[in-house]
This record gives sequence, C-alpha cells and structure tokens, in this order.
Amino acid sequence: MKKYARLAIILGIIALCGAILLAAWFMSTHNVAVMNPKGIIAERQQELMTYSTLLMAIIVIPVFILTFGIAWRYREGNKKAKYSPELSGSKLAETIWWLIPGVIIVLLSFVAWRSSHELDPYKPITGDVKPLKIQVISLQWKWLFIYPDQHIASVNYMPVPVNTPLDFTITSDAPMNSFWIPQLGGQVYAMSGMSTKLHLLANQTGDFRGSSANISGEGFADMNFVARSMKQTDFDAWVASTTNAKALTMEQYDSLAKPSTLKDPTTYSLPATSDALYDTVVNKYMGHGH
Repeated sequence: MKKYARLAIILGIIALCGAILLAAWFMSTHNVAVMNPKGIIAERQQELMTYSTLLMAIIVIPVFILTFGIAWRYREGNKKAKYSPELSGSKLAETIWWLIPGVIIVLLSFVAWRSSHELDPYKPITGDVKPLKIQVISLQWKWLFIYPDQHIASVNYMPVPVNTPLDFTITSDAPMNSFWIPQLGGQVYAMSGMSTKLHLLANQTGDFRGSSANISGEGFADMNFVARSMKQTDFDAWVASTTNAKALTMEQYDSLAKPSTLKDPTTYSLPATSDALYDTVVNKYMGHGH
C-alpha cells in the first residue's frame, strides 16, 4: 500500500507542476498584457508579481501536496495507517508551519513597503529627456487626451514618444473611472472634481491597448483607446499634422462630453481660449460656482 501512496503523491506533484508550467506557457504565448510589459514601470510591477507569487508558492504548493498525501494515507481503507488518538501536537511540526510562513510574511512586508515607495504613481520618472505632459479626462464613454504644451487634444488615441517620461494628470467629467494601460503600468482612478497623477514610460515602440478598468455604465465595454509609442521624429510629425485639425472649442467639448461611444479616434487642435479646459472640468465639480 505504501507503494501506491508514494505513487499517488508523485503523480499529484507532477500534475501540480504541469498546471504551473501550462499556465506559464499560456501567458507567454497568448500575450497576457500584464505579463508582457513594454515600459519600465510595468516591468518592475511584473517582477513584483512574480517574486510575490513564488514566495507564496513556497507555502501553497506543499499544502496542496500534503492535503492530497494525508487524505490518501489516512483514508478509511488503509488499515496500515497509524492510529494515534492521544497525539496532542508536535513541537517540530508546529515550529515548521509557523516559522516558514512567518519568514515569508516578513519578506513580503519588506517587498510591499519598498515597492509602495518605488512604484508610487505620483513619483516622477527621472531622466535626461523632458517629460511629456498629458491631461486625461474620462468621459462617457471615451477618453480625452490633452497635450497642453503642443496645443493638441485627441479622443481614444494617445501618441507618445518612446523613452520619454509621461506625466499624466487625470480627472473625470463623468462617473468615477480608472485609467489603465496594462503594458505600461498600473491603473489610477479618474474622479470628478479631483486630479490624480500617474508617471509612465514606454521603452519600446508599438501600439498598446488602454482601457477603462472601472465599470461606468452602458458604454463601458467600448471605452478603449490606443497608446501608440513612436520615435520622437514620428511624434513631432504627428504634432505638425494636427495644425489644420478641427478646433476643440468649449461648445465642441460640450457636444463631445455627451454620453456616447466613439468608433474612430479623433484629433483636435486646442485654441488659446481652451487652454484652461482641464481646469474648467475639475472646477465644474468643486462647488465654487465655476
């Protein structure tokens, strides 16, 4: 019977390892966004998730193996299993199952404390390149991106130069939402009457899917956008191409802000009269009569 018990435990370990390898293969071949980072913040977050998962697996995997092994060894049909009704505890076993999880909790606490400061979304990314300022307004059900220094606005389309720090200021002119580009970094909430911050950097060129990560009504499922990382020369060319784009006046913005979904991205020029558009949207919900 010991032979069958050992065989069952070995098969259980093989099945568990196979499941882990299958999950790793699936994520590597099916382009799971959070496991396929294209920016320095996303890369650090992926390392954090992997490290934390492996630490916790030190507890989780043996627990599953022991659960299967104990259930098999002490099943009703195994007459050779030792019956010890007077057993009240084991100092060695208790030391192991308290000490190892305790050490892991301490390690995870240290990692969480360090990464909370290191990956603070309000912490600017330092570098030799001047950051690009982008103001983000969450609408029903679309995203408006304002480039204040370039006097450009775009809807559901966010071109950025590669290897350039991105300085996002985020608010909402609709229900609370959440701004998220999985391959560049974590999500940050967009809230009416408030400005939140986020700093990202794309270190590769390409198109990255951005989305709403907070259910916000009927058009939530279509509230996606494209974050396009490109060479600086291509970004400058895009800026130059918007010179003759339709102007985003306040009247045009009021029409844009009405609840609707947008199939094709749109680009606007930003006249001087609309330079304070972002602040106007924030103050709209501040209760100061603006």
